[in-house]
Amino acid sequence: RFIIKGSLAGAAVYMAYDQGLLGNGTQGAEALRKAQAALPPAIQEWTNYLGWELPPTPKFDFSPSDSWNKGVQTVMSALSVAPTRACEYTVEGWKYVKDLVK
Repeated sequence: RFIIKGSLAGAAVYMAYDQGLLGNGTQGAEALRKAQAALPPAIQEWTNYLGWELPPTPKFDFSPSDSWNKGVQTVMSALSVAPTRACEYTVEGWKYVKDLVK
């Protein structure tokens, strides 16, 4: 049993590596485009074979590399204004404490 499970896990990792899922963002985006092109015809073929009728698949316009870049830009933007914001919040805090003491 352990050999079978290990073989299946190894095959899954190899397939993920072979399809570019473990590479950089560009390779992942390319693998996603391949999957979006290959899956609907395969699913349609199986549903025709089994006699099922499924609703049409939604179209996604999603790029992992664009989302990653947007996330990195957001984080870097927040880090770049962090010292200024910290100073502003410190000044506001001191003013608040001074008003409480009066």
